[in-house]
Amino acid sequence: MTECIFLAGASGAIGRRLAPLLLENGWRVFGSTRSVDKAAELKQAGVEPVVVDVFDADALRNHLAGIRPQVVIHQLTDLPYALEASQMTAALARNARLRDLGTRNLVNAAVHAGARRLIAQSISFIYDEGAKPHPETDPLLPVTHPVYGETVQGVLSLERQVVEAPLEGLVLRYGLLYGPGTGFDAPIAPGSVHVDAAAKAAELAVTRGGRGIYNVAESGGDALSGKAIQAFGWDSAWRR
Repeated sequence: MTECIFLAGASGAIGRRLAPLLLENGWRVFGSTRSVDKAAELKQAGVEPVVVDVFDADALRNHLAGIRPQVVIHQLTDLPYALEASQMTAALARNARLRDLGTRNLVNAAVHAGARRLIAQSISFIYDEGAKPHPETDPLLPVTHPVYGETVQGVLSLERQVVEAPLEGLVLRYGLLYGPGTGFDAPIAPGSVHVDAAAKAAELAVTRGGRGIYNVAESGGDALSGKAIQAFGWDSAWRR
């Protein structure tokens, strides 16, 4: 296969599990990281590393224009390992900015490069009160929420930008992650999702499903994942 994928956040928890799946499917995978050290690790894993900061809009645009990926996958986050409580207040603010401005730069670069599909990571554990489990059409927490209001604003910005972009935009609302690279060996709460199953959902979304938002979480929590199961053939029990 001569077609390629640009995987933003290739050295993250999901990115590390996702890249091998894409390579095994025959894709040429370009993976972004901000770290030269992590770039060497990506290269060893068969990924063609791209050292770039998503907030550098011009550099990102130029990289994607040269790569011309058919698919762009957004797995960028800026959260501490194991969600270290002492670091979370600052991390939530950084992550909200990443979802807003970082997504804007990535979407613009993907459109400019002629990508036909964009898959982006979101979260499924900020639904507002109401009957559970929540389908994707249920409202999220209000942006005035005292703790998660900024997070909700970032999520809404990311999802709107991806779904409204002039390409096939798919948003995967993941449950809380556990498994290798996350700092958690077991589910954190009902409706969590193993990092392997999360990666598998992104791999399936490369060729399946249409524009829209999909919950990707285990049963028993806040989110109803029937849409992803039907559209992708996704299974929360999948492990590499």
